[in-house]
Amino acid sequence: MDFAAGLRPPLRLALAKAVEGLPRADAVQGGVAYEPKWDGFRMCCVRGSSTSLWSRQGKDLSRAFPEILDAASAQIPEGMIVDGEVVLWREGRLEFDDLLRRVNVRAETARRMARAAPASFVAFDVLAHGYEDTRAWSLRERRALLEEAAAGWAPPLNVSPSTTDEAEAAGWFESMVDAGIEGLVVKALEGRYEGGERAWWKVKHRESLDVVCAAVTGSRARPREVVVGVWVDGRLRIAGRSTPLSAKASRLLGAVLQEPIGEHPWPEEVKPGALSRFNRSGSERVPLVLVEPMVVEISADVAMMGQSFRHPVRFLRPRPELDVDAVTWPLR
Repeated sequence: MDFAAGLRPPLRLALAKAVEGLPRADAVQGGVAYEPKWDGFRMCCVRGSSTSLWSRQGKDLSRAFPEILDAASAQIPEGMIVDGEVVLWREGRLEFDDLLRRVNVRAETARRMARAAPASFVAFDVLAHGYEDTRAWSLRERRALLEEAAAGWAPPLNVSPSTTDEAEAAGWFESMVDAGIEGLVVKALEGRYEGGERAWWKVKHRESLDVVCAAVTGSRARPREVVVGVWVDGRLRIAGRSTPLSAKASRLLGAVLQEPIGEHPWPEEVKPGALSRFNRSGSERVPLVLVEPMVVEISADVAMMGQSFRHPVRFLRPRPELDVDAVTWPLR
């Protein structure tokens, strides 16, 4: 037996749209469920006559995570498709960088890495059970099915915590950040599984930080984006870029930016991957408008990759009164 055509991988997975505040427990009819937003790779486990692991982008990750593949083959019932996240813990904190090292390695290398630092799979939804499509079921029904199927699971397979208690969710939002949890995902309890749609909500934990602006895109007078950096071992390292500036923010920042004085630490062109850690493809270099380094205040979520921001940051305001040399890694 095999899955029907609409359930064969790669599958369109449900997505979440960002919101600023935590939705109330009664935000929609029937209430909501709150879950941690895991800092890992989205992974769909397809357990048919054989087992395979798939990313949100439709990449087969089976070879990269053999420990998850083996556990899923042994513990997940045949005919089940489980949505979740693959994560990797190091000293009580999620480590995204370690996950990246698993991708595009040889099978024997992946197995060696799995023995040295095993990953975990955190399940939070069910798309099929007994080869039956469950995406039209309510989240309440799918969650009950998941918990029943996972009753006999053992690590590295886990079920994501979930609560309908708004106060408990607010506590999670504050307390889980130290473990690398990015925030919370909020889902309608009566909602169906909408593959490819942003039917869920995500609330990310953000911090205000001081970083160095040493370049922009656009023009010096009307910048479009801020290119941010931080001092690491005596070198001003590019750490990411901002979201597009509003017209007001562009005028505010453009009024205080100055031409570089003396030799600048950055080149006038960089590879795309220098600005966006998930945009390493393409050979066309990105031109930078270099400026005299100055401190700016940003809002950033807690997701980092090494010494860089994984996601675009938000520009808040210039801080020309602060010392550029004082902005050193680590920022927190």
